[in-house]
Amino acid sequence: MNRGRPTVRVLLTGADGYVGRVLWRQLRERGHTVRTLDSGLFRGCALGPEPTEPLDLPLDVRAVERGHLESVDAVLHLAGISNDPLGDLDPALTFAINHEASVRLARLAKEAGVMRFVFASSCSAYGAAGDAILDETAPFNPVTAYAESKIRVERDLAALADERFSPVFLRSATAYGWAPRLRGDLVVNNLLGWAFTTGKVLIKSDGTPWRPLVHVEDMAAAFVAVLEAPREAVHGEAFNVGRDRDNWRVRDLAEMVAAAVPGARIAWAPGGGPDKRNYRVSFAKIRERVPGFRPRWTVEEGIRDLAAAYERHGLTLADLEGGRLIRLARIKELLAQGRLGADLAWKKAA
Repeated sequence: MNRGRPTVRVLLTGADGYVGRVLWRQLRERGHTVRTLDSGLFRGCALGPEPTEPLDLPLDVRAVERGHLESVDAVLHLAGISNDPLGDLDPALTFAINHEASVRLARLAKEAGVMRFVFASSCSAYGAAGDAILDETAPFNPVTAYAESKIRVERDLAALADERFSPVFLRSATAYGWAPRLRGDLVVNNLLGWAFTTGKVLIKSDGTPWRPLVHVEDMAAAFVAVLEAPREAVHGEAFNVGRDRDNWRVRDLAEMVAAAVPGARIAWAPGGGPDKRNYRVSFAKIRERVPGFRPRWTVEEGIRDLAAAYERHGLTLADLEGGRLIRLARIKELLAQGRLGADLAWKKAA
């Protein structure tokens, strides 16, 4: 027991990622026993000191076997293709990794006696939705393979739910903010990175799309809160993760970034037009059903904190455009070096 809470034995997949590293730390701080799994594709891709905690299972999620899930109470499943551009590199492979491997993992978990399976879904499943505010009952309208893969996993995991196995779906808003395994391909992180390195807040669309946002620390905290919530509050449920005040248009985010970087001005990328990905969401359900989740960060605070981190670690434009912080660029580098196969699995040394 830890401060009156039961200690949970957790398998955390994607533990070496942007969200995973933060969630790993939060789970340990709460006293839970954590077994970590990650393929290590982004090892060495840190702005600042490289995280040093070793993984328990340096393993591709497609290679998980039932034995890896023995003596585990819950799986927090973050591993997979992480965004739209990377998902569009090979849609069939995106479905193989994000959908098929996730369902296989859930089935193995159920066979091994795992009681709760928390899946990192995404608000991007709402896709082209316009100005209406959407709750968890809203229809999906995906515009990318990445978003479609999340929908397929939710559908197939819901069919596995029974009195012994509880899947939960966390449809997180777009993450932002400082973390050890920083991503520069997320809208706030990218806008601020451009402002910091060039003095221009570069908008790559027409600025009108809506984006709900959640700080990476708060996103991780939602997984902890759902892990610790009573079964009857979360069994088989989907939750949008964020808070209502943080639905923003991209142009509004650009203005907040410009205000945080002295001398920065807003600029428009050539050819930037409307973005089909356009959605606003309600976060009332998680607020009402999971009282353990209370977001701490505002976007304004997160921008200031991230700007200080960029200053502290000396962010450069090369960092922002290359494989160090951009997931698609990193994968392309590894493919060009012959270190990854076409299936995005590490090649074995000859």
